[in-house]
Amino acid sequence: MQGLTVALLAWALLHPHGGGGGDAWPTHTACKNGDLEVLYQSCDSLQDFGFSIDQCSKLLKPNINIRFGIILREDINELFLDVTLLTKGSSILNFSYPVCELDQPKFSFCGRRKGEQFYYAGPVNSPEFEIPKGEYEVLLELYNENHSTVACANATVICS
Repeated sequence: MQGLTVALLAWALLHPHGGGGGDAWPTHTACKNGDLEVLYQSCDSLQDFGFSIDQCSKLLKPNINIRFGIILREDINELFLDVTLLTKGSSILNFSYPVCELDQPKFSFCGRRKGEQFYYAGPVNSPEFEIPKGEYEVLLELYNENHSTVACANATVICS
């Protein structure tokens, strides 16, 4: 009987969504106004996160304010962001950015440890441009110095 209990406990821990494998995190709205909507969904099977954009305009300003919150499953001595922009299934932009580096920590959250709450509310530098009409898919991944995923998202940008 003890063996059955251990097997059931192991199965429950290894299959947190009931073992179906098809469960996904809900789709969240990062921002929405009359002609722009930004939706996202965590692509990390173990963790969801919160994200919002304060100014929701198809004219992207040089400094947009965002809010991002997550409980860290990994240390972030170094943190990197990879962004891929797709339209109609074709990649039109790939971008990598070092967010935290050992010798140049840019933000106060650099150096946070596993289990700590990571919350950022503030500006993010971006080029100023108008988002063209259309639907775009944005793949984002934050990962640490060991290439362990800190957070990842599939986002959809709809501009009319």
